[in-house]
Amino acid sequence: MSSNSDSSNSFDASGLVAFLYVWRKPLIIVSVAAAILSAVFSAPFFIKPKYESRVILFPGSTSSISKAVLNESAGIKNDILEFGEEEQVDQLLQILNSDDIKFRIISKYNLMSHYDIDADGSYPITKLNKEYDDNISFRRTEFMSIEIKVLDIDPDTAAMIANDISNLLDTAKNRMQKDIAVKAFEIVKTEYDGLTTYIASIKDSLKRLGMLGVHDYKSQSEVLNRQYAEALAKDNQSAIKTLTEKLDILAKYGSTQMSLAYNLENIYEEVFPIIKRKYDEAKVDATETLPHKFVVNRAYPAEKKSYPIRWLIVLISTLSAFMLAALVILIRDNVGRLTRQA
Repeated sequence: MSSNSDSSNSFDASGLVAFLYVWRKPLIIVSVAAAILSAVFSAPFFIKPKYESRVILFPGSTSSISKAVLNESAGIKNDILEFGEEEQVDQLLQILNSDDIKFRIISKYNLMSHYDIDADGSYPITKLNKEYDDNISFRRTEFMSIEIKVLDIDPDTAAMIANDISNLLDTAKNRMQKDIAVKAFEIVKTEYDGLTTYIASIKDSLKRLGMLGVHDYKSQSEVLNRQYAEALAKDNQSAIKTLTEKLDILAKYGSTQMSLAYNLENIYEEVFPIIKRKYDEAKVDATETLPHKFVVNRAYPAEKKSYPIRWLIVLISTLSAFMLAALVILIRDNVGRLTRQA
């Protein structure tokens, strides 16, 4: 049984070799013709060569400037010098694919004209988006970095687009964060301004009480009562009258002075530090910016084209033509044999 199988395989192999030898001329002619035609039609005259430029970057680990710079309890997760993780990579990829960045690049480089798309023709925006997606791509690498890849017929344009997209990444993310940060700052500022106004009113009231001679109820009452006792002991009517007036004023406004002073002290110890910290953090987030990426490699103009790969086109075309020609000859040969037998 094994010998029959081996002989059958040997027969099939020898039959294939014999078949190829018999039909070698047409197979060679078809293969050579396919190679020549594919080489011609993959030339720059038919297919414009494209040059590739890449930017490699890592995302930052933090989005909040205040938490990274001002907040001492933020911890290592908000270290501005740390590379981001998978979550930050996915966020930046989503921003890179946003219409904001796409429309800015399309507008700056006039890609509608650059890609030879007729603006008055059918579906120009659809064609433009397809060309954009075909020539500009973003992906996460195995090292958790992001690759921005741009193909263009002009190597300088490819490099400039790739670098501009990298720069616009910060612009787009900062704009989105600023929209929220500014509103948050306005809320905190209103609270902070209200508190400072309230503090100013307390200080103004204490100043008015000071002009009346009420500075510190406890210490003043002790001193004045002691002086009053001494004046009574000496029967100093002038001093008694003066001290009585001061004690009356102190009795009238003393509780108010104590309440205001206690309230002010409580605000400065407990409330004001919290509101002031929130205010400082919100102001930094609303007015300052930080890069959200670490650029490993910036794009530069390529010296050699990346598309099309002519040798690969020629190889695939030649092999495909050879196999198709062999299949056609085999089918024709078998059909002819069956016809003759009939």
